[in-house]
Amino acid sequence: MNSLAGKVAAVTGAAQGLGAEFAIALARAGASVVVGDLASTASTCDAIAAIGGKARGVSLDVTSSTSVSSFVGEATAVFGRLDVLVNNAAISGSIRLSALTDVTSDEWDRVMTVNARGTFECIRAAVPPMKERGYGKIINLASGTAIKGSPGLPHYVASKGAIIALTRAAARELGKFGIRVNALAPGLTMSESMRSNPSWSGAVVANNILSRAIEREAVPADLLGALVFLAAPESDFITGQTLSVDGGSVMN
Repeated sequence: MNSLAGKVAAVTGAAQGLGAEFAIALARAGASVVVGDLASTASTCDAIAAIGGKARGVSLDVTSSTSVSSFVGEATAVFGRLDVLVNNAAISGSIRLSALTDVTSDEWDRVMTVNARGTFECIRAAVPPMKERGYGKIINLASGTAIKGSPGLPHYVASKGAIIALTRAAARELGKFGIRVNALAPGLTMSESMRSNPSWSGAVVANNILSRAIEREAVPADLLGALVFLAAPESDFITGQTLSVDGGSVMN
């Protein structure tokens, strides 16, 4: 329960949904947590305080290098260090299934900018304080869709494929500095935003469940054990990997 005692973690996209769950789980494991989002992170910070944890909420736009630098700077200024970065911020739950030919150039650019470049911006900002300490854990959120080549959301799938490739490239480059870089690849996980999106209901969800060895709906809590493991010292000899957490829909 205290595998992250004394550590400082930063979580992007942490106002609600998966990001909020991730931040709370890291705090429960003992980390002080900086939570960033365009929306207010007050409820996440309150939830962490309620379990006796320490949190700092920061306004964050992952597509702005200035905003990202301030976010990382807040972690080091308030808590003195940065040990763990969770790159969760992404456009996902609001995307509706559509044919490749119906995706506009503007939609493509917006998803790629937030999901892929946003992750790059955060990694780039986190490297200096991690490098200074000779230690760090970076956890990027990929997706099982990038492994399976799921249809109906080509811009999202491409952005998450970029995350897997970036994870490998960053792991190769940063390992000599003691920085480990891994990715989580969830399957369709029924977060708040997914439940409110009509694209993710009925037969789409049912067929997804049938693709799994463990045939049930995935919820945010299913990802927390893997997240904490990748953030904790127990996984210090693991880097460059993409861990599928989807009930066995993808098997590597």
